[in-house]
Amino acid sequence: MSLSRQDLETLRDAAEAAALRGGAIVTEHFGAPLSVREKGPGDWVSEADLRSERAVRASLESAAPGIPVFGEEAGGERADVGWLVDPLDGTTNFVHGFSAVAVSVALVEGGRPVVGVVHAPLLGSTWTAYRGGGAWRDGVRLRVSERDRRSAICATGFPFRRKRLLPAYLQVLQKALEGFEDLRRVGAASLDLCWTAEGTFDGYFEVRLGPWDVAAGALMVTEAGGVVTDWTGDGLSWLESGDILAGSPRVHAALLDYTGSRPI
Repeated sequence: MSLSRQDLETLRDAAEAAALRGGAIVTEHFGAPLSVREKGPGDWVSEADLRSERAVRASLESAAPGIPVFGEEAGGERADVGWLVDPLDGTTNFVHGFSAVAVSVALVEGGRPVVGVVHAPLLGSTWTAYRGGGAWRDGVRLRVSERDRRSAICATGFPFRRKRLLPAYLQVLQKALEGFEDLRRVGAASLDLCWTAEGTFDGYFEVRLGPWDVAAGALMVTEAGGVVTDWTGDGLSWLESGDILAGSPRVHAALLDYTGSRPI
């Protein structure tokens, strides 16, 4: 299957409609999450995650029959052209009453995201992009920042589920704290990437994320003029490894300096 620009526009609209349906469920449950359980250390799932994923899946399957859907919670089929869904990015935030959460929907073709939608229902914002069509937030076209590294503020996340990665990660964290103006840790990768795409943040780095965490947001960054690679500078493998560096060209170059272009 080769997707045309018209196909991508139509599928962007389908992804947005699906994300909005999932976001309505997230909003309904916020403040009183039901059936919260721990899948693993620090890895939470709630009834809102499950209901949101079912709603998003149903919406995508209705709008684009024949394109498989893979969700964080229920899994599914991975294919050369297929959807990746995070029905509630930032579940820990959600459980703790922190409103930085999102529904992330991406279409991947040949290992690259070609459609992305990130909907933050509790913040009232929706980011959309498709390959060659630019990145947008609520009708405003996005562009990555032009700040240099000394005045840059970057987002990150901690490998708290994989303590063995901490020594290597902390080396990069120290370099980033020394080289950038400051860092932020929000706890929702899709939002970190969207805020990087719009220039609120200047870059973002994290490790061992799921493809559903980063596919949509990373497309926002590249369509806004930014760069996305893994920690070695590879522009293809980050989606599967989950080791991601994203930012404006100059801040991405700084991040590569800090990682030493080495895998973690």
